Amino acid sequence: VQLQASGGGLVQAGGSLRLSCAASGITFRTYTMGWFRQAPGKEREFVAATRRNAGSTAYADSVKGRFTMSRDNAKNTVYLQMNSLRPDDTAVYYCAATTSVGLARSDLYRYWGQGTQVTVSS
Repeated sequence: VQLQASGGGLVQAGGSLRLSCAASGITFRTYTMGWFRQAPGKEREFVAATRRNAGSTAYADSVKGRFTMSRDNAKNTVYLQMNSLRPDDTAVYYCAATTSVGLARSDLYRYWGQGTQVTVSS
């Protein structure tokens, strides 16, 4: 199983980035996919998740209205469109996969990608 995250980078506050996560080795449509992030010195936190079979999507309060998660089951890929970025969005962003019904609990995710760095300058 491999989850390959990409799309991170350096952006000014107010800017946008789109992260991608390509999955292989799993039956993608049967997995709930999530995005988490971890800033230096902080615990990993939930960002967004979309249920399997193109189900509903949930967001952390801190990103609602700014981030949009989507999935393309034909391409085995999920995306995280991040708009109106703020310096406190700076973190390593990870994608993850689970067959559990839980969305926001990182301990329920079985597979993790390697992470992609997002840095937002003020």
